[in-house]
Amino acid sequence: MTSTREIDAVTHEQIWAPWRLAYIQQQGEAGQGADPDRRELAFLEGANPNCFLCQAVADAQDRRRYVVDRGERSITVLNRYPYNNGHLLVAPRPHYARLDELSRSERTELADVIARMVGVLEELLSPEGFNIGLNLGQAAGAGLPGHLHWHIVPRWNGDTNFMPTLASVRVIPQSLDALWEALAAASAR
Repeated sequence: MTSTREIDAVTHEQIWAPWRLAYIQQQGEAGQGADPDRRELAFLEGANPNCFLCQAVADAQDRRRYVVDRGERSITVLNRYPYNNGHLLVAPRPHYARLDELSRSERTELADVIARMVGVLEELLSPEGFNIGLNLGQAAGAGLPGHLHWHIVPRWNGDTNFMPTLASVRVIPQSLDALWEALAAASAR
C-alpha cells in the first residue's frame, strides 16, 4: 500500500510550449488560423480569407506560412500544432469542403504529393510508419471543415509514451523552423 508520505513526494515537471498559446487563443475564431495581417493577399476565387490554408496559397512568404511544397493544384504545409514531428497537411489550392468538388486532376496531384511527401519524410526523419488521413466534416474531427486537407503524421515505435497518456502532453523534438528548412530543401530536389 502506498503511504501518504510517498504520494506527497510525487512532483510534477512542467514543459513549456509557448507556441501553443496562439492556438488556444484562436479557438472559436473563424478558420482557427485567421491571420489579422493579410496584407492585401491575392486570394483565389471562392477562398475564405480567414482560412490559414487559403492564406498560405495566396501568400508567397513560404517560410512564414510553413509551406514546404506548392503544386499546380496543391499546397503542403507544416502543421503548426503537430501530433508528431514532421506532421504535414496536404490540401487542394481551392477552398473545397467536399471530396466531390475535386477534379480528377486535383485528386491525382494530391495523391502524388502525399506519396512524394512520405518519401521526403522517410529520407529526412526515418520514421517507422505513418498515419495518413482526412477528417471530412466537423463531426469527424476536422478542425478546419471548410478546406479539405490530408494529414501525414510520421510515427516511430514507442512514440506513444507516458506523456500523452498521463499528462495530455506531446513532446516534439524539433522546431518548426528547423523542420521547414530541411523539408523545403528536400522537397525542392
